[in-house]
Amino acid sequence: MKYTSAVLFLLALVACRDPQSPVDEPFEGPKMPANFPAPAYNLSQNPVTEAGFNLGKKLFYDKIISRDSTISCADCHISYSAFSHPDHPTSHGIDNLFGRRNALAVQNMLWGKEFFWDGGVPNLDLVPLNAIQSPVEMDNTPAEVLNRLKQNAEYKAMFKAAFGTEEVTTARFLQSLSQFMAMLISANSPYDHYVRGESGGELSSDALAGMTLFQTKCAGCHSTDLFTDNSFRNNGLLDDFTFDQGRYEVSQLPDDIGKFRVPSLRNVTATAPYMHHGKLKTLEAVLDHYASGVKESATLDPLLRQPDGSLGIPLNATEKAQIIAFLKTLTDEQFLRDARFAE
Repeated sequence: MKYTSAVLFLLALVACRDPQSPVDEPFEGPKMPANFPAPAYNLSQNPVTEAGFNLGKKLFYDKIISRDSTISCADCHISYSAFSHPDHPTSHGIDNLFGRRNALAVQNMLWGKEFFWDGGVPNLDLVPLNAIQSPVEMDNTPAEVLNRLKQNAEYKAMFKAAFGTEEVTTARFLQSLSQFMAMLISANSPYDHYVRGESGGELSSDALAGMTLFQTKCAGCHSTDLFTDNSFRNNGLLDDFTFDQGRYEVSQLPDDIGKFRVPSLRNVTATAPYMHHGKLKTLEAVLDHYASGVKESATLDPLLRQPDGSLGIPLNATEKAQIIAFLKTLTDEQFLRDARFAE
């Protein structure tokens, strides 16, 4: 579901920071990786506490949030797949309905400024409202969710532990989910150990060659150690955007037709299938697309236009294999198996 600017403004007012300080002293909250840029989310306005994290986690895994109590956030965002939806081209929600787009991984959310494939939600605190109100995901209303929580003794106790009183509000509901998502930081892959000079950072010769190729051929979009520049681009997947116009549906700018978020490539081996439509099943298919499958359209990204007039990124078989060897070094097994985040 997309929001108009006016609706987003009202939602932002509703989700304003709760003025009451948490009861608990902050536990060991999010650790900022040395090789990451500064986060975009202001944690000082919503500090992560153990009680807040636990509340957010319970909400994330609870099906009570959906209209008929059959779908939780975790149904489309599974921990061992970097909180993506493995083997599902598009998200699978209530009443066995499918959405239009692949479910993005929920990781390193503190560094996001605009969320979802089209950037239609501008604040981490508002992200859950998108799925709750989507008719093909949870098909519920925030008011009904709050009503259910207010009638639940366990939740009232958890809200009191996290925020000082049993009062269940939209702000507290959203803040607690943000506290859970704030902890989902993936920064302990072999690549991270390599760039930080830590144990466990030994990369193969193919991976090192792939890293050099990646920096030359891919880092124009997948930049910094977040492996995304958080921009929106048309990467030539389609030449007809009748079904899904991407960023244009939010911005209404003709230049945004067919543009979608550049996703992070962290844990990319665990998040197949790929692209906004989820139709590319393997990393080999992704690189084949860039090498020989890019389609022409008016808003195609300039980085995919070569000086000789050809489209795509020149890649031979060896280069593809080396880039994939490098991409595998972005898999953070510690994050994927972290018991703190699993149900």
